[in-house]
Amino acid sequence: MATIKQTEGAPAAYPAAPSGLSTAAAALDADMLWQRIEAYIAWRFTSRSIEWIVEGCGEWIPPLAPATIATVEVWQATNAWTTATPDPSPTGGYMLPGDGPYRFSGTVGGGTVPAAVNEAFRRLAEYMAASKRGSPGTTREKVVAGSVMVDKSRSASWAAEAMSNSGAGDLLRNFRRA
Repeated sequence: MATIKQTEGAPAAYPAAPSGLSTAAAALDADMLWQRIEAYIAWRFTSRSIEWIVEGCGEWIPPLAPATIATVEVWQATNAWTTATPDPSPTGGYMLPGDGPYRFSGTVGGGTVPAAVNEAFRRLAEYMAASKRGSPGTTREKVVAGSVMVDKSRSASWAAEAMSNSGAGDLLRNFRRA
């Protein structure tokens, strides 16, 4: 059983940024931060369209949650999609009787954003805001004011490591799988 294609639509809007952000963190593009979080987890909190193409027989569970499947179709030898009605599986997915391929269409997303996800957003936003204070792309910054010198450096990949270094990834661990 393999999901060979996933086509996820863009939501009309992302959830609101949580309260309590610093001025610098609140100034960041909240949609960009939600996109980074959604790329890291299997949960969506605002509704959007979804389509999966699946091959193989056996149990298939939608890889994103919460998912509402509107139609299931199977590709026939007549070179056309035909409506199918697979049996439910005991774990909340579908039992596919043949190799398919199958097309699942519907929506994914909705519900209240859990406190842990809002905290992950806050941590990621604060980390990104603090890291932007230096010049973009720099790895070393030295500031001298009179007899005081501050010399700091950061990895050139600081933005790519933000999910981990901010602590947001630890909070999102339970949301990595549907």
